[in-house]
This record gives sequence, C-alpha cells and structure tokens, in this order.
Amino acid sequence: PSKINEQSNWRTLLALQILQMMKRKLEIWTFFTFALLALFLVFLIYPLFGILQQSVIDENGRFTLEQFHKFFTNPYYSSTILNSFSVTIAITLSTLVLGIPFAYFYSFYQLKGAKFLFVVSILCCMSAPFIGAYAWIMLLGRSGVITQGLAKIGINIGSIYGFKGILFVQALKLYPLVFIYMNGAFKNIDNSLIEASTSLGCKGINRFFKIILSLSMPTILAASLLVFMRSFADFGTPLIIGEGFRTFPVEIYKQYIGENGTNHAFAATISVVAILVTALVFLIQKWAGKKFTFSINALHPVEKQRPKGIMGILIYLFTYGLSGIAILPNVYIIYLSFRNCDRSVFKPGYSLINYTQAAKKLLVRSIQNTFLLGFLSLALIILISIIIAYLVVRRGNFLNNTIDTLSMLPYIIPGSVIGIALAVSFSKPPIVLVGSLWIMVLSLVIRRMPYTIRSATATLVQIPYSIEEAALSLGSSKLKTFTKVTVPMMANGILSGAILSWVAIVTELSSAIILYNNKTITLTMSAYVAISRGNYGIAAAFSAVLTILTTISLIIYLFVSKSEDVKV
Repeated sequence: PSKINEQSNWRTLLALQILQMMKRKLEIWTFFTFALLALFLVFLIYPLFGILQQSVIDENGRFTLEQFHKFFTNPYYSSTILNSFSVTIAITLSTLVLGIPFAYFYSFYQLKGAKFLFVVSILCCMSAPFIGAYAWIMLLGRSGVITQGLAKIGINIGSIYGFKGILFVQALKLYPLVFIYMNGAFKNIDNSLIEASTSLGCKGINRFFKIILSLSMPTILAASLLVFMRSFADFGTPLIIGEGFRTFPVEIYKQYIGENGTNHAFAATISVVAILVTALVFLIQKWAGKKFTFSINALHPVEKQRPKGIMGILIYLFTYGLSGIAILPNVYIIYLSFRNCDRSVFKPGYSLINYTQAAKKLLVRSIQNTFLLGFLSLALIILISIIIAYLVVRRGNFLNNTIDTLSMLPYIIPGSVIGIALAVSFSKPPIVLVGSLWIMVLSLVIRRMPYTIRSATATLVQIPYSIEEAALSLGSSKLKTFTKVTVPMMANGILSGAILSWVAIVTELSSAIILYNNKTITLTMSAYVAISRGNYGIAAAFSAVLTILTTISLIIYLFVSKSEDVKV
C-alpha cells in the first residue's frame, strides 16, 4: 500500500509539473511568437520562395536554369549588374566625400542656423527620390531653365542623363544620410582624445584622418551600407533620368510590366540575382564592421569652436551651398506647381490651373488613398513592431531572434522584388490579394516596418526591467503590465520610428508601381504617372502636395523626438 501511495503521489506531482509547464508555454507571448512566425512565413518567405520557384521552373513544371543562362550570357542583361554596382559605388563614395565634411563642420563648429541645416538635410533625404530627378530635368535637362540660361552666354554643361545624372541626383539626395549618422558618431568622441592628439603634434587635417575618422569607422561602414542599399534599390531616379543606362530595379520592372511584352520568369530570375547580390554586400559590411568593433563614451563632449577667418567663410559656403543645391529641387517643384502650364510647356504667369487639372486627374482620390493606406499600414506596423521589440529584448530566444532577422530582410531587398513576389504569390487561390487595397498595405508593412522595429527596440533596451517587475509584484498581470507600463514608456521611440515609417510609406514607389491600380493609386504614383506621360504641370502639383506632406511629417518628427540622432 505504501508503494502504491508513493507512485500515486509521484504521478500527481508529475502531472502538476506538466500542467505548469504547459501553462507557461501557452502564455500570451508564446502565442505571439508563433503567430508572428506564421505571418512572416506566409507573407514574406512564401512570396520570396515563389520568385525562386518561378525562376527555375518552366511552364511544364520542369526544373531549368535557362533564365539564369539567358541573363549571364547576354551582355545586354548581365551589364545591369556592372551598371548598378558602378553607379551605386560612385554614389556611396560621393556621399561620403560630401557628408563627412558636412557632419564635421556641423559637429565641431558653432554654425549659425545649424537647426535649419539639420531640417533641410532630413527633408532632402526623406523626400520621394524620383521627384528630385524630375526637378533636375526641369533645371538641367535639354530644355532646362539653367541649361538654356547658360547656353545663351555660350556655356554648354553637357547632358544630365545617364550615369552622370543618376550620380548627381542621388549623391545630393543621400549625402544627408551620411551627415546624420556621422553627426551621432562625432558627438560620441571624447574631447580628451582630441586634446591628447594635439599635445602629440597631430593637428588639422592629419588629426581628422588619423584620429577622428578612425574612431568613427563603424559608423562610416554603417552609413555606407545604408546609402549603398538605398541607391542600389532605387527605381524612380534611373527610370526617369537614366535613359539608356539600365540598372537592376528598372530591368526587373520592364521585364515584369513592359511595353514591348513581359517575361515574368525572367523578371523573377533578375530578382533572385538582386537578392543574392544585396545579401552578399550586407554580409561583407557585417564582416567589415566586426573588424572595427569598439565602443567609446564622450565623458567630455567635443567643444564647438566658432568658425573664423577664411576658414569660417569656406565652412559656411560649403554647408549652406551644399544644402541649398540639395533642397533646390523641392523648392523648384513647388514653384512650378503655380506656373501656368499647357501639358508639358510652362508659360508666363501664375495660377492654380495645375491644381485644378490635378483635381480632375485623381488628386482627391490619391490624397485619400495615401492617408488610408498610410494609416492602415502604420497601425499594423506599430502593433507588430511593439510586440517584436518586446519579444527580442525581454524574451530573447532562438525563435524570437529569428523573427527579428526575418523582419529586417526587406531592408536588403529592392522594393520592386517585394512587389513582384507579392504579385506572383497572391494572384491565385488560396489567397487572392492582387488588385485589392490589402496587397498595397501588405507591401508597405513589409517594406517599412524595420524603421519602427529598430526605434522601438532601441528604446526598450534602455528601460529597466525592474519597473515591470515592480508592477507584477503589485498584482498586475503580464499583459496589463505590458500595455499600461511598458508601452507608455516606449512611446517616444515608437512615435519617432512610426513617423519615419510614415514618411517612407507616403513616398513609396518601387513596390507600389507593381501593385497599384486606379482604385488604390497614391500621391506618389499619381506624380510618377503624370511625369511619365509628360503632364509636367500636373506632375508638379502632385509632387508639391507630396513634398508638403513629407515636410509636415518630418517637422512633427523633430518636435516629438527632440533629438538629432535620427534612426533611418
């Protein structure tokens, strides 16, 4: 009998332990982990697998590498690799040459109007890429205002189209990214290191290269990667100003939606190559970053000096001159939107004719769709980002870290590839989304969620877990503690990332151009369609509205964040 009782007690104890383990495993956060993992598998991995499948499976269901053979053996197509790499590397180097000195002058000198320079820089890099290309064509194109003005005095500036045009437009648009990153890095340099180098005879330009840039190398690599990915994936600028200079994203678009016929399998093949190339660049940057891994704390921040003499004049000329040239397209577009225009010819005089014509060309619907898609996407982004940030920071494990990695995949994948992947995978049962509002929302959430995730994660890392433990010890449930205590403390980081996601959403083009239709057209798409059809006055009106919307969003961001450490 005693043995029977012992066995009975042992079985009861084991059963209780199993129930407790099941209870722990089935808690709400475990549910969120598996739910998010399922969502990423269905709406990200499955579409990407669909592209891979379409590139290697022919119409008869047989495995083939014919499309890859066509790409790599035909110089007409394979040259897009060289073109994309050459222009992207040139853009990256140019942004470093422009952005690092700009950041150095901003961080080490007391410049008058420094806040204005900062706001202008952010506006330049966050505006829609193709608008800059369109504006520079109006200024420096074959019939551009500046081109014609210089021609009258016998100066020929040459063509802005092709490689040079893409480099010029993108370098001016993306150098602020380097400036913003480097500004944060320079603020972390301890002044005692500067003083020590000075006492050892290392001064001026020598100190800049040997000490300051060496201490900032991790940030330089991170900024270089961001610029490389942005320029490599850019679709609008090469399409508008590239003319015969063909790049990856443009070729993908033309193969998928081409005027001279389409080849979806070949578009999928180029997309796979693009994913492999960007992943390789990303891994190389990560490897290089590990070679320069170190941390510094600015116990004694750098003391800003007043720019004096000739050097001071040159600093002001460089910073304000560069900012003025970079912001010129945005200002000129707003100016053109009020000029009288007959389709593609601007005439003397000013009126609201472009806006009235735009109103007849889906302006109201475009604004409504922009806000509707933006708010729906942003709501989902905020919700998912908060949960992912909490899972990664507070409940880090293999599955949660996998979710974090999956959420960052779109960071290294061109938008046109995401658009094609979604179109291929959700155009037939069991899930049909193509042509609906939800395919656009899905694309925007996937593409722009990394901004908010990184910002929310960075904020949560700084919040002590002891605050949550205190709430739990006072009888609050885990879910209530999360919603009533943790999320409110994350609010600043969430809002900052959300506004940046919002700006990226309203200026999205590369994936939207694959997925949109007349019912889901946005301001960005309306502006692009008007440009492509030569309706320059209407295009100026759409672009001006989009520029103003972007500006307001960024002003709200600066007001909320009260910081110059922009996480882009």
